[in-house]
Amino acid sequence: MSTFRKAFVYIRDRYAGLLEETDDGYRFQYDTEYLQRDPVPVSLTLPLTDEPYTSKTLFSFFDGLIPEGWLLNVVTHNWKIDRRDRFGLLLIACKDAIGIVTIQEERL
Repeated sequence: MSTFRKAFVYIRDRYAGLLEETDDGYRFQYDTEYLQRDPVPVSLTLPLTDEPYTSKTLFSFFDGLIPEGWLLNVVTHNWKIDRRDRFGLLLIACKDAIGIVTIQEERL
């Protein structure tokens, strides 16, 4: 399985796991160290486990972080990203998301 792009997922500024865009769809896996230190799940639909989650489409939780309406128009226009590129939008628009989860292109 080839990986095209990666997103590093943080919860309250703690690295929680890796989201990958692959040739089969998407894969999310919690970080082993994160699971050992009082972890909080990313969402109720992605409970804590050491097994990877896979999906043909972007997981609904992550897709839900992407802005909608006029803010989506601003993001797609300013960064010249196709609104159908959900993973690209996630990487650009969710670096400082509302709530406890943030997405980074690099591991901090």
